[in-house]
Amino acid sequence: MFHVPLYLEGLRARPLLVFWLATLAQAVLWILVPLIFYAAPPGGLPELLAVSHQFQLNGDFGPPLAYWLAEIAFRAAGLFGVYVLSQLCLIGTYWCVFALGRSIVGATHAAMAVLLMVGISVFAVPTPDFGPPILAMALWSATLLFYWRAAIEDRREYWYALGGAVALLLMTSDGALILFAALLLVTALTEHGRAAARAPVPWVVLAGLIGFLCVHVYWLERSGVALLPAIMRLRDAGVATANAAAWLRLVAALLIAHTGLAVLVVLASGWPRTRAQPAPAVTRAPVTPDAVTFVCAFALVPALLATIVTVLAGERFPVGGAAPLLVLSGLAAVLAAGGSIELHHQRILGYAWAGLLLVPAFFIPVVIAVLPWTTGTELRVAEPATAMGRYFGDSFARRTGRSLAVVSGDEHLAELIALAAPSRPSVYFAADPARSPWVTAQDIREKGAVIVWPTLDTNPTPPPEIKARFPDLAPEVPRSFSRPVRGRLPPLLIGWGVIRPAAAPTAAVSPPVSAAR
Repeated sequence: MFHVPLYLEGLRARPLLVFWLATLAQAVLWILVPLIFYAAPPGGLPELLAVSHQFQLNGDFGPPLAYWLAEIAFRAAGLFGVYVLSQLCLIGTYWCVFALGRSIVGATHAAMAVLLMVGISVFAVPTPDFGPPILAMALWSATLLFYWRAAIEDRREYWYALGGAVALLLMTSDGALILFAALLLVTALTEHGRAAARAPVPWVVLAGLIGFLCVHVYWLERSGVALLPAIMRLRDAGVATANAAAWLRLVAALLIAHTGLAVLVVLASGWPRTRAQPAPAVTRAPVTPDAVTFVCAFALVPALLATIVTVLAGERFPVGGAAPLLVLSGLAAVLAAGGSIELHHQRILGYAWAGLLLVPAFFIPVVIAVLPWTTGTELRVAEPATAMGRYFGDSFARRTGRSLAVVSGDEHLAELIALAAPSRPSVYFAADPARSPWVTAQDIREKGAVIVWPTLDTNPTPPPEIKARFPDLAPEVPRSFSRPVRGRLPPLLIGWGVIRPAAAPTAAVSPPVSAAR
């Protein structure tokens, strides 16, 4: 008897329901996993929150919108708020892809495109690690949807929505100028784009974006992005060869990011064939040439421009992150499959999709528990950030009678302490003070500071570079912190010292400090 899986019946009859079930399942999963199992924020999130705490407008970290939103979310609901913000970006991205796909290939095939996106996000989009790439992914997908509505469907009110999305994108990502250039390039090279540009509204929107473009270029200059010297070196044959090799590596990395999608496509196509079985077909109406051009152009051109600019800038990873470059990959795959898609290995296909969604989430707590016992290493998300922040914040207050306002020394440790200390101190990047203009030497003298560094023993002597940068430092006995899983790891010892604030109380109550416990 021929059985059709429930998810396939859902795709045919209720594609919108399938979309929401799949999207919300992924979002809820990746809110709960870091909230339950992470003792410290993942990836670059500690640095982002250390910077965002200051609400800087002209810092050296690039466009600030993602930093501002992260700080608002953190103040509202702590790390839970930041994780929710990140998953809202994921939901927004998937919704825009679904809405765009529904206009191009119909609701059923659009839902299939979103299901394929799980095979990309598991390898290339670590959504708990919120930052400019995650926000840019949502804004770029909205930009593409609004551009389709405005330029292809000729709905003029969407030009203003498009302008707003591009303005926010320019306030978010270092790669926004690349994405905007791709938008202009596709408009200039396609017939529908040139026809849309003959109307006055797009030019009004473009004029309104000039100010955002100027500010964006200013932010890029502050963050040290400079392409002109690299372009001038292109005459060197050796440099050209190295650039070509670097570009091929970037392209290969983007292709590898599609591994999960490729697995789903291969299974659905019927490989490996074991025996002839009937395969249910999911059909759609014919797609217009304009739609094919739109999807192909925006699936390829931004990635091509981003990889070229990345190589010229001498970076290892795509400028602006890989996430915005992959938003149309699922829709492109569905479009390339044709008007009638036969789904083979339906049950295995369903298990594979569920595995891509669930296995990484279940793998994380296993790795956190197993690595300390097997390899003697620890993931950074297992570091006891809360205990560190509370201890150093309370210790400074007991010694000085003031709340901890500045923390410095080892950057990663300082970021974790600043995140978890009750007073939410500012981070001073001592190795490069220009990165932390919100703290000056005068601030440290007036407010005091806690300086931290990793150590392997209970010797309170700070490293030479710490001692040279902070000559007024009064070292304390290093502090030991309990790990969630100790295993074969050595004790987690953190050396630290206090710079007393000017006119601090001299008789602050302080219990005797023991060595490591």
